[in-house]
Amino acid sequence: MTAALAVLSAGLRRRHAWPRHYLLAAVVVGWVVVWFFVRGQDTLQLGGADLTPLHTRLNEGSEAIDNGRNENPLFLYFINYIRLFLDESVAFVQGLISQPSFGRPVPVIGWLGVVAIAAAVALLYGNRRVALLTVAGFVSFGLLGLWEESMDTLALTLAAVALSLLIGIPLGVWAGVDDRFNRLVTPVLDFMQTMPTFVYLAPLTLFFLIGPASATVATIVYAVPPAIRITAHGIREVRPAILEASTSLGSTPWQSLSKVRLPLAKRTIVVGVNQTIMAALSMATIAALIDAPGLGKTVLKALETLDVGTAFNAGLAIVIMAIVLDRVTSAAGRRVEAGHRAGRAQGPGHRRAEVAVVLGVTGILVYLSYTYVWAAKFPGEADVGSYVRRSADAASQWSQDNLFAYTSAFKNLISHALLNPFEALLTGSPWWLVGLVLLAFAVILGNGRVVLVCAACIGILVGLGLWQDSMVTLASTLVATVLVMVLGISLGVWMGRSDRVDQVLRPVLDAGQTMPAFVYLVPILGLFGATRFTAIIAAVVYAAPVAIKLTADGIRGVSASTVEAATAAGSNTWQLISKVQLPMARSAVTLATSQGLIYVLAMVVVGGLVGAGALGYDVVAGFSQLQLRGKGLAAGVAIVVLGILLERITRAAARRADTAAHTSH
Repeated sequence: MTAALAVLSAGLRRRHAWPRHYLLAAVVVGWVVVWFFVRGQDTLQLGGADLTPLHTRLNEGSEAIDNGRNENPLFLYFINYIRLFLDESVAFVQGLISQPSFGRPVPVIGWLGVVAIAAAVALLYGNRRVALLTVAGFVSFGLLGLWEESMDTLALTLAAVALSLLIGIPLGVWAGVDDRFNRLVTPVLDFMQTMPTFVYLAPLTLFFLIGPASATVATIVYAVPPAIRITAHGIREVRPAILEASTSLGSTPWQSLSKVRLPLAKRTIVVGVNQTIMAALSMATIAALIDAPGLGKTVLKALETLDVGTAFNAGLAIVIMAIVLDRVTSAAGRRVEAGHRAGRAQGPGHRRAEVAVVLGVTGILVYLSYTYVWAAKFPGEADVGSYVRRSADAASQWSQDNLFAYTSAFKNLISHALLNPFEALLTGSPWWLVGLVLLAFAVILGNGRVVLVCAACIGILVGLGLWQDSMVTLASTLVATVLVMVLGISLGVWMGRSDRVDQVLRPVLDAGQTMPAFVYLVPILGLFGATRFTAIIAAVVYAAPVAIKLTADGIRGVSASTVEAATAAGSNTWQLISKVQLPMARSAVTLATSQGLIYVLAMVVVGGLVGAGALGYDVVAGFSQLQLRGKGLAAGVAIVVLGILLERITRAAARRADTAAHTSH
């Protein structure tokens, strides 16, 4: 091994002698040649029910936590109180808007009052168009037959967002004014955002049990980083000249922060609030795995019975909620910016009168919803959801009847042409051979630090005892990434070259990013069956939008004068794309590949629910079987480590591509 590292180090010093793509190809060819002679040796295979000593120790540690819950002072005087506070916070908001409470058979605020409050907020902080959209969106929850479930989701989202902002905005302000703290918190935020959500669900249930408390903490972990990052960015974006003028007038650091930095960063902070809400809402279905209330439970139950219509109906409600909350917070940000640029758009008296009228009408509607049953419980006669469910079922059935032959052929083609060879090469190679290949990639594409990180990741994967499962997951990830980039480049180039195509495709891509993955898993299961390929297609649906958008932005960023010069020189469309636009957008395409990999890896555990096996199945099994909990925890760590390994290599490739692009200019 030492000799091999010496060879790699020598290669690091000589890597400029040959073009990197030739070196990468040589490594792959050498890997295949060696594989023919050593395949099946040292693959570290572990059976599905087998445990390593590490897994057993993790099981014992989990049992110790469970058994000591009522004796350990950490639980008795700290964690249990946090759990109770979180449970009660969510239950309190549910009692206000969704669940019977305070001895009443209905919530304190019925559907009419909730719609009125939402419309008032949209009108006061946005505009009339956004208020109308908000009313339509909230009424649609009832029309879909999902009012109570939607309000449960909203209650969990509001509680988690309130706590996320309570934590995130102060830390963001601190990171904005203190460079040392910013450097300290940035790696933590990177880890929180790259770690798959499913990985920390199981450990959270050890400390907070299954229920709203664990779901709230999981949502906070996912939603806090945008609040911190964007708030810090807003604080740092205040021009130094303004700060110098404030200091010259005698302002103290606190006065400079409260009177200058925060007011000027208000618009950016509102953007942070928007992103925090979107992140929290995207956890609705995932948090249902640990018994979070709301629409996520409906989706999961539909997944268990392959009920496409019910899953689509609930997923549609989640998308509508995301659109409404996004539009309200975006409108609030625009209003803040307009007020900052032009002062008050309306006179103070006019604004006060508008607020008084809106609050008065809202108060009357809230009182009606508190007093009368018809205003408290949404009428069930207009059940639009039944039509949506039947239509989705019909569309799914038609697809299965008419497209199954084509989807089956496509599945077989990709399986035999890509998936099976990749998996055979990765799982049949000795662990040390795959490790050397990965280190060679790091040497060719990165620097010494990247090589050290990759070596550490390989060592951790071996130590976790899940090398074979990690290789199966890596094979599926690579195949899914290939498909993602085929779509990313083809559709991204099309979008980047045509504004009309961009206008048509962008809403579709937005829907792909906001629709819960569990919703489209059901029809994909119908078309492809419960196989590893189903997980790959689900990952492609989730990851392709970001790759397409990044590629389109890169194509769009190519200088118009360069395109005109190439056209004038006689280049046809294909030559223009392949010889000019794609090479000049190489850094964007490499970044799209990197992000596509990360997004695909984030779907590993979802794939474990639909027959993908490997690390995803290990995590899922750890949820459902106590004796496999330690193995599930180790699998979660393996997913994180695999993500770090791939992210470091692809980020190094992105930097190289970016440097090459700048050098060529």
